[in-house]
Amino acid sequence: MVAAAGAGPGHLSVAAGASGEGLRLAGEITAVTRPVWREALGRLTPCGPVVRLELSAVTFVDVAGMTELVMTAQGPLAGRRIVLLQPPPQVPRLLEMFWPTMTGIEVEG
Repeated sequence: MVAAAGAGPGHLSVAAGASGEGLRLAGEITAVTRPVWREALGRLTPCGPVVRLELSAVTFVDVAGMTELVMTAQGPLAGRRIVLLQPPPQVPRLLEMFWPTMTGIEVEG
């Protein structure tokens, strides 16, 4: 699966993860790219107990984008671990600030 919104600043590309599980994303998660982000999160529901999102090439995630992730973790992916690999620096801060008791999302790197 590959999806994209735009190119350059304000784009988001989504591809299968390197190990064939989860997703690898690149770009920004903002109001402009939210439809691609939402679709990508929706495709994660058939995954196994651990969902990996490679975010090392993501440069920015806004609060609304994190809210989408948290809602997915509490809804369709409830009971699964979502592992965020090398997210941008604001992601752990947003989780700590707005969702300090969120246990379904882990940050690595």
